[in-house]
Formats: sequence, structure tokens, C-alpha cells
Amino acid sequence: MRIGLIGASGFIGLRVTELFTQWDDFELVPLVRAPGSLAVLARQRLPWRIHSFVHIEDLTRGLEGLDACVHAAIGDAAQIKTMAATAYEACARAGVKRLVWLSSASVHDQNPAPGTDEASPLQFKSRLSYNRAKAQAEARLLRLQEDGRVEVVRLRPSVVFGPRSRWIADSARELEAGTACWVGHGEGICNTVYVDNLVHAVARALLADGAAGKAFFIGDREKVTWRMFQIAIARHLGFGEEVFAPIQAAEVPPEKDNLLNRITLSPAYGQISRRIPDRLRLSIKQVRAALQKQAPASSWVRPARPARRISSEMMLLQRCEWQLPSQRAEKEIGYAPPFSFEEGMRRSLAWLDFTR
Repeated sequence: MRIGLIGASGFIGLRVTELFTQWDDFELVPLVRAPGSLAVLARQRLPWRIHSFVHIEDLTRGLEGLDACVHAAIGDAAQIKTMAATAYEACARAGVKRLVWLSSASVHDQNPAPGTDEASPLQFKSRLSYNRAKAQAEARLLRLQEDGRVEVVRLRPSVVFGPRSRWIADSARELEAGTACWVGHGEGICNTVYVDNLVHAVARALLADGAAGKAFFIGDREKVTWRMFQIAIARHLGFGEEVFAPIQAAEVPPEKDNLLNRITLSPAYGQISRRIPDRLRLSIKQVRAALQKQAPASSWVRPARPARRISSEMMLLQRCEWQLPSQRAEKEIGYAPPFSFEEGMRRSLAWLDFTR
């Protein structure tokens, strides 16, 4: 089976590439947006391709001759919705039979209601714009697949950790900077999935009969709390529990899109953006990031104590009371996580040591 991997240079995409190229079931064709994304991929002899992820005609050329497609690319809210429609139409035009869309459990928010399963309604009024965009992308794919041209399988992981993961690297940075904190004492449920377990689920979604049109939560079998997750990293780095500052649980206000976000989410921008070269779009993003970056404090100013803040995303995640079920994936696509949470964390911490 010839598989096109959209977003092959990202955290999940790189691991899919590393594992799929070791297995006999697949012939992998990595797709990236720009030559710079090949820095790691180019070390292997792979038939990589460079194509836009938001332009239908260009992506169609990138998917020609392939049997199935895995979409692991990330983007902002506007890109997420655009990429969903673009991927489906490009697959249909190129004759790709199945599209595995890496969605997110955040389509039900970071703290889903107890009892939430794959049949629960998507949350289009989430407090976070990323969640709303993910839900809208899934809804768009549900409408598009009604024409039957492409089989769509939606995978919904939550906290995907492993070597190169931001969950590991960011936690280590906060611990070393003295800014580590948790809601209460970290009792909330952390719906983890070790990255190799997710890659296993991707492979099963490509091969399993009867998966078309369905969504599947993908997670580790163990019930993991944020305390378990964060303490493991802290102890590995030589810190005790006292390093974490307890944060009171608080309501998260609805995230308001600024003017730029409202423009990029509009249908008019969607039409215009298709005509903007990817290189120019990247330059605009870099300028925007530079303008938003705070200037460093003067060297003579006495440094303040490290601020203990928690993002809206983490506030919601650490208040989660429900372990998302993976039973449907186990039953219908044969998902059987090869690694325990403990082994996944061991491997992640070994990578952390390597980077230090």
C-alpha cells in the first residue's frame, strides 16, 4: 500500500515516517510544504514530495499514484478547516481511496463531560479557537464524505507524548525555570497516548475494514493523572513535589479572536489565501511573531521571581475528570497499544537526557 503522509516533518509525522519505513505493509511517500522541512527526512532514501497543503490542484499532484493518505499536518484555526476540505478533494481527484485524518480529542474540549464517547456531539462553542476549528474540520469532512469518493477515518488522540514532544520538553523547561505548577495537586485525568501507540493506531486505521466514516479515541490503557505525568519528569530531573505551585481551579473565559484571526477565518480570506505563495505566507507569520515578542528587560533591572502562570489549555486539561475510552478502536480497528505509559515515559526521559 502506497501511503502519502501529509505533514511528515512534524512531531507525529516524523515518528510515522520512522516506523512505517521499518514495516513491510507500507511504502511511504512523505509530503512537506517547503524544502526546509526536509532537514530530517532527507537523511533517508524516501520519495518525498513538496506540495501545498491548502491548494487543491497542487496537493492533487502530490497525491497521484497513492492508495491512501494520512493527514498529520498542523496549522492555525483557518488552516485546519481549509486543509480538511483540501485534503478530501485532492484525495478524491487523485484516486486515493482512504484518508486517515488526525483530529483531536479537543473536539469535545480538554475537559470532556463524564460519559463522553465517539458518538457525543462535537463542541462548536468551545472556549478555545483551536478546539472550535478542529470540530468544524471534522464536521466538514463528515459532509464531504457523503459523496462516497473517499473513505475517511478520524482519529482523536489527546496528549500525545514521546521523544521530541512539547509535553516533555515544556515540562522540563518549567521545572528548571522554577515556574512549574498544577491545578490543585494534579489530580485531573491526563488522557495520554504514547506516540508509538498512536502510530500503531494509524496503521490499523489504514488497514481495517469497516472503519470508513467513523471516529476513534486513541489513548493509553492506563488511567494517568497529571500528577503522575509531571512527577515522573520532576523526579527524573532531581526535583521533589514541592517544586510545583498549586493553582486554584478557575473558569476559563471564552477565547476571543482578534481582528487578524477573524479575517483569517472568513470565507473571503480563504479565497484570497489560496493565491498567496507559501513562502510569502511564512514570511508574514515570522514578522507577526517578531512584533508580538516582548523586548527583553534591561540588564540593570533586578530580575523578578519567576511567574507561575497556567495557560487556558492547561487549566482545562488539568480539570479533566473523564478518561476517554479507546474500546471502540480496540474492537473495530484492532487497536492494541504496544507500549505501556511507564515504558513510553521511560523512553521520553531517555530522549530528554540526550538533549541536555
